[in-house]
Amino acid sequence: MIVLMTVLNFFSHGTEDLYPTFLQVQRKFPQPTVAAIAILYNIGAILGALCFGTFSERIGRRRTICVAALLALPIIPLWAFAPSPFWLAVGAFVMQFLVQGAWGVIPVHLNELSPSDVRATFPGFTYQLGNLFAAANATIQAGLAERWGNNYAQAMAIGVVAVAIAVVSVTVFGPEAKGVAFAKRAVTA
Repeated sequence: MIVLMTVLNFFSHGTEDLYPTFLQVQRKFPQPTVAAIAILYNIGAILGALCFGTFSERIGRRRTICVAALLALPIIPLWAFAPSPFWLAVGAFVMQFLVQGAWGVIPVHLNELSPSDVRATFPGFTYQLGNLFAAANATIQAGLAERWGNNYAQAMAIGVVAVAIAVVSVTVFGPEAKGVAFAKRAVTA
C-alpha cells in the first residue's frame, strides 16, 4: 500500500505542481491565463475523482486505477506540447480528470485493503508515507527542466510516462478487496 501511495503521489504531483510554472516560465502566459487553466484543470480533477470512483464499483478498484493511468498516456502531447492556451487547458483538464480519476478510487481502496483492527489509522499512515517518499518529485522535475533549458514540458512528460507505467505495474500486482464489509466488531468485556 505504501508503494502504491508513493507512485500515485508521484503521478498526482507530477502532473500538477509544476504546471503553473511551466505555463509561466516556458510558455510565457500571463497570470490570468495561468489561473484560468489551473481552475479548469482542478474542475477536471473533481469530476474525474467522482466519475472514476463511481466507475470502480462496477469494474473494481485496481482495474479502474489502471484504466485511468493508461488513458493519461495518450493525453501527454495535448497536456504538455499543445500550441495554444486553449488546447493546453483542454489537455490539463483531461489529464487531471484521469489522474485524479485514479485517485477517486483510493479512499475506499485503502480502507478495503486495511486490516480491520487498524482501519481507522492505517490508510492515512500509508498515504502519508507514500507522500513522504514522493516529496522529491517537484525538485526532480524542476532540476531536469532547468538542465534542459527550462523545458518543463519535457521533464513533466517524461516523468508522467514513467510514473503512469509504475502506477499500472504496482496496481496490477496488488490485491483487490472490493466489497469488503466494514462491520463494527462487537466488543467483549
